[in-house]
Amino acid sequence: MVKSFNMQNFWATLPKPLFALAPLANVTDAAFRRVIAKYGKPDVLFTEFVSADGLVKGNREVLLRDLLFSEAEHPIVAQFFTSTPKHMEEAATLARDSGFDGIDINMGCPDRSIEKQSAGAALIKNPKLAQELIFAAKQGAGPLPVSVKTRLGYNHPALDEWLPLLLEAKPAAITIHARTRKEMSKVPARWEKIADAVKLARGSEVLIIGNGDVADLNDARKKVSETGCDGVMLGRAIFGNPWLFAEKIPTPEEKLQVLVEHTKLFEELLGDIKNFSIMKKHYKAYVGGFEGAKELRMELMDVERAEEVEKIVGAFLARDKEPVLI
Repeated sequence: MVKSFNMQNFWATLPKPLFALAPLANVTDAAFRRVIAKYGKPDVLFTEFVSADGLVKGNREVLLRDLLFSEAEHPIVAQFFTSTPKHMEEAATLARDSGFDGIDINMGCPDRSIEKQSAGAALIKNPKLAQELIFAAKQGAGPLPVSVKTRLGYNHPALDEWLPLLLEAKPAAITIHARTRKEMSKVPARWEKIADAVKLARGSEVLIIGNGDVADLNDARKKVSETGCDGVMLGRAIFGNPWLFAEKIPTPEEKLQVLVEHTKLFEELLGDIKNFSIMKKHYKAYVGGFEGAKELRMELMDVERAEEVEKIVGAFLARDKEPVLI
């Protein structure tokens, strides 16, 4: 068995407040996480969410690539989704044997294809099954901690009913996206509800982590102060900014150099199974705020290989050794 960072509950060893990076589909893949771990590592990293059903009875070899991680990423948590407890148990065992530090269960994804499988946010409507999945994950995880990521409720905030049922199953941590499934991301996150969650969890020893509309670490610290939560999970703020958790403001040249590094890692680790268009989403975030950014971005949208990206960025930097901020 591969040794993990901490075969007990690593959550208990983290500084408070803790700052985690959210699992973002087609964003926080193995390539981007390596870049983040190098330039601004958070207290906890998560994989993209992975189908436990697929690992058990689907295209296992491809899905295993979503579970690639480097030693620099510890502590690293594998996030799974399913509505089948047995599959969750097997996925948790796989994560344990692969050297992960924890297992997280997605109970908040609003994607309809996930909900049709009775997984993700659909579990908010089925708390008995949600509990069974936590128990199954614990069975497969052995000594590793199991956590949950969820929302305030399904059609309306329902923390008073939903959270105590999760707490009964005693996960190590619960991350709460401060919106309902119905609200998606269409309304501001309701951080006052995170304060309510903290009160509900008091005495349980379960960590409460808030999530939603967090701009940076200063904003995260403010929200911790206002709510009393144990930590904050940041998501969209990481786009184009692997320095987020280091609180460093990079120069345009540094951003472009890391863009090339990120692209090379993507091609090396995932280029044979993932479409290059995934990288292009990152280019929109990396390339901006300096003279010539629009033209450079448009040029990068036409490429399909890391070699081309390196050549184009190199030519741009040679022309303008330090891009001028606008």
